[in-house]
Amino acid sequence: MIVRTFAIMRKEVLHIIRDPRTLMLIFLIPIIQMVLLGYAANTDIDHIALVVLDGDHSPESRSMVRAFDTTTYFDVVYYAKNEAEMAEYIDRGEARAALVIPATYGLNVMEGQPTQIGFVVDGSDPTTANSVLAAGLQIGQATAAQATLQAGVGQPGIELRPTVWYNPGLKSVNYMIPALMGLVLQFLATLLTSMAIVRERESGTMEQLIVTPIKPFELVLGKTIPYVAVSFFNLVEVLAVGVFWFKVPIHGSIGLLLGLSGLFLLGSLGIGIVISSTSSTQQEAMLWSFMILLPSIFLSGFLFPLEAMPWALRMLSYVVPLRYMLTIVRGIVLKGVALSYIQTEVVFLGVFCVVMLGLASVRFRKNLM
Repeated sequence: MIVRTFAIMRKEVLHIIRDPRTLMLIFLIPIIQMVLLGYAANTDIDHIALVVLDGDHSPESRSMVRAFDTTTYFDVVYYAKNEAEMAEYIDRGEARAALVIPATYGLNVMEGQPTQIGFVVDGSDPTTANSVLAAGLQIGQATAAQATLQAGVGQPGIELRPTVWYNPGLKSVNYMIPALMGLVLQFLATLLTSMAIVRERESGTMEQLIVTPIKPFELVLGKTIPYVAVSFFNLVEVLAVGVFWFKVPIHGSIGLLLGLSGLFLLGSLGIGIVISSTSSTQQEAMLWSFMILLPSIFLSGFLFPLEAMPWALRMLSYVVPLRYMLTIVRGIVLKGVALSYIQTEVVFLGVFCVVMLGLASVRFRKNLM
């Protein structure tokens, strides 16, 4: 029995050694996961983009703005001229918070009159929003105490009044359910497509398909369109569960959401075809799929805020298509934004789609030769 067992073990070890690409992936995936998790799994938020609407332009108001800008929590990146422009910065995701200083702020401080400062927070990401609220209130209280000493007229009664947009209850489910739509779409499209073509090669039926009158692009379409239907069904399924079970409100256009999901889906199918055309076995295709998809989870902002990541990982996240899809889905579902507010993300997805489908076409043709 020992001899027979040892013989089977030797045979399996030889199989593993003779497939160096799979062996490399087996050892490489845990290292990549640990590195990404070690640096990306960080919820400490700093350098939050802040837009300022200063209606006073007094030394006192500039002192308040400076109090926010000189901390590590906030970076004043924009000065809005009016509330509409301020809202536009937040809708586009270019700022996560806004400081609104009334026109009578400086006079009220000098006279010791009560005054309120608005502090608007983008609540679409509850983790970031909670940190932003805590930091904003802390800075506001410290600045109020300093203004009391400088004015010398008693307690000026400065109150920082926070307002949370898009997700007032800061419910995590409102943030995660839209993100799951993009994640499910990419995982299913990439995994299923990566298996479809390599399965034909592994079973020996690819050669039979090649000698038929079927053209390469017809073969690709025939193999991928069923998975397009499956992926879209799952997208609608997740959307329906989110709306009717978890009570996630949809503030934007469902047609726009489905249309842009289709664009993202084409790119994900391209990834699957590239993986399938470079893999010799289904096991290798699955490992390559996880090699690509797992970093997407960590670097897209799905689990951890991008603002909390090191600079190098934030730069790397710009080549992750899921990052743009999550911005699109959350923008449409939570903020109700129109196409003009997410056009940068749409352009990136379009480029990604063209590149991946072009690469898939080239790789698939070479594979048939």
